Amino acid sequence: MDRISELPDELLVKILMSVPTKVALSTSILSKRWEYLWMWLPKLEYLHRDHCSEPGCKRLQSFLDRNLPLHRAPVIETFRLESCSSHFKPENISMWVSTAVSHCLRELDILHDDTEPAKSNILPSNLFTCESLVILKLVGEILLDVPRVVSLPSLKTLKLQSVRYFDEETLQWLLSNCPILEDLEVDLRDYDDESAGKLTVVVPSLQSLSLYIPYCQDIDGFVIETPNLKYFKLMDHSISDHYCLIEKMPCLIEAYLEVKLPDMKSIIGSITSVKRLAICSEAIMMLGEGFVFNQLEHLEVCFCTLFSSDRVIELLLKASSNLKRLDFSFMDHHVPQGMVYWNQPTTVPECILSSLQSFSWSKYTGEPEERDIVVYILKHALHLKTATIKSSESSAVPKFEMLEELALSPRASATCQLMFD
Repeated sequence: MDRISELPDELLVKILMSVPTKVALSTSILSKRWEYLWMWLPKLEYLHRDHCSEPGCKRLQSFLDRNLPLHRAPVIETFRLESCSSHFKPENISMWVSTAVSHCLRELDILHDDTEPAKSNILPSNLFTCESLVILKLVGEILLDVPRVVSLPSLKTLKLQSVRYFDEETLQWLLSNCPILEDLEVDLRDYDDESAGKLTVVVPSLQSLSLYIPYCQDIDGFVIETPNLKYFKLMDHSISDHYCLIEKMPCLIEAYLEVKLPDMKSIIGSITSVKRLAICSEAIMMLGEGFVFNQLEHLEVCFCTLFSSDRVIELLLKASSNLKRLDFSFMDHHVPQGMVYWNQPTTVPECILSSLQSFSWSKYTGEPEERDIVVYILKHALHLKTATIKSSESSAVPKFEMLEELALSPRASATCQLMFD
């Protein structure tokens, strides 16, 4: 007998936990000593890349049907299943999940790309009364049909991406029975034939919320009441006319807003206590000057916003009197566009004179409109410590020329370090 096989079962199981489940299962053929060790694994992951062919799926289905009910681990820490086709029958998946739940399941992660969505009800009822469940992630063609009896007292993380909801009350009913939920991510479906109706998130315990509404999603509106939220990400790309009602978030630390809504008042009004804000919205100018970010220290503005109006910089800077860091950049996958002519503010915003310490510009082209803004900030920022300029590869202005021009421009701060990338 080899030396490894002489180790106690507990140590061998720990060794198997360090390799993919597929590899761990293959050790069962080594000897009688290894035959059933995998059944004590607390982490089970069955990924589509390992079983994506029809024969592979059938073999896995037969294996799980036969062996999962015999699993011996008292606690299954993680059960992860990725299905890339309709080879798995919904009733089989439901049975596997139900079995995992019976082992004090702590994390369930399912990705299910079924070509027959009408058959996508794969969640057993006992999942919704699992007292041990801490993390639940559902992605793809999964019908979320929450039963009348729901109790998830330990659930802290919930991710719902492109799932189908039984009706517009489903999500609200589920959330109302998660008393300590802290992290919620909801991505609505792209190109869905059915309207999402009203989306309601009322969770007092929530600390992190990410909401994605795609371009073609028909939604009536959304309501958010999360008084203890610390992180808020809203990507609202919908072109349909809809309302948003958001209660104030006094504990908010960081927010990421990427929205097309013409009415931003409810959103901005709820996040005025935020400390770090990234924003992309051409509708920001619709607000006027009635809002104040009195705790904002770090502001990142997407060029889509910056280039939409000649007064958007002035508006944001005047509202942020304690700003310490200012970044201009493109958010993910956003396409560059021409900048409008910039009118300098009649009075220098307070943050530039008193608090701004760091400034950066990504994909700088050296065009007059961009140069004027950078020169203005260098000229007036009394406490600026660093100014970082990252040039654009597509710029028509030679890199050396644009950088030399900025290097020779006047700076209000004698300690400002100008860096080029």
